[in-house]
Amino acid sequence: MPSRLATSVCGVPLKTPVWAASGTFGYGIEFRDLLDLNEVGGIVVKGLSREPLDGNPPPRLYETNAGMLNSIGLQNIGVRAFIQEKLPELRRYAVPVIANVFGYAVEDYAEVARALEDAEGLAAYELNVSCPNTRHGGMYFSSDPALLAEVVSAVRALARRPLIVKLSPNVARIEPLARAAVEAGADALSLVNTFVGLAIDPRTRSPRLGMGLGGLSGPAIKPIALRMVYEAAQAVKIPIIGLGGIATGLDAAEFLVAGASVVQVGTANFWDPQATVRIARELDAFLQQEKIPCVSHLVGTLKL
Repeated sequence: MPSRLATSVCGVPLKTPVWAASGTFGYGIEFRDLLDLNEVGGIVVKGLSREPLDGNPPPRLYETNAGMLNSIGLQNIGVRAFIQEKLPELRRYAVPVIANVFGYAVEDYAEVARALEDAEGLAAYELNVSCPNTRHGGMYFSSDPALLAEVVSAVRALARRPLIVKLSPNVARIEPLARAAVEAGADALSLVNTFVGLAIDPRTRSPRLGMGLGGLSGPAIKPIALRMVYEAAQAVKIPIIGLGGIATGLDAAEFLVAGASVVQVGTANFWDPQATVRIARELDAFLQQEKIPCVSHLVGTLKL
């Protein structure tokens, strides 16, 4: 990749600032025959839990206008199987691997982080806090600053690697959550996760997804995601990783201008398995056209 794209985040050197988002790129290995993994800026693997999860009943995906609803249910093989089966394969490639961590109690997050600490080949952790806390009546970690701070602090106490906290957009204001994560020890923030949505079949009068509600992603959410990335970047001083509807190099450039240092590509991977590499090349073409020598010069340059 061209040197214009080289950057770093939380001390992790990156060939490009374009990562594959969690839940859309499997464990990374599944894409090795579809593109050169060495050209991907970073891979955020499927969310990892203490024990394997089967996920939600089908149907799990539904295509919407300019987007997609999903209700996968965080299906995964569990953290120990990931360490034994997937991570050794990923270590063959010169690409930063970020482990996405989730749970339904603080102890869950801590247990996954503890297991990952002994594993080789990881660049950072990304905490998915968009989960209901079963010990607090189902209140979501992502919607309460105190709960968010509790889980971030617990993992921070265990983690030697950089700690990224992935925030949910399903809140009234993003700034209090961003500040709470920073005060609890986050090294970077990634946002946004999916928006809660619903699709209905009017003939059967039933939801299109097996679980009813799902998470909306794709180009439809990009303007709102951009706004929230900008707000978070104004509220805190740590790096922001932006995602939400990025499908082209120009989309990526918009997130960088809004204040993101790195971007993640999610839904686009479903229709274009080479999206991360293609978008990085399109971003480089934009930098060359605009005579911008380094991608970091674009970060946070929005004129309001």
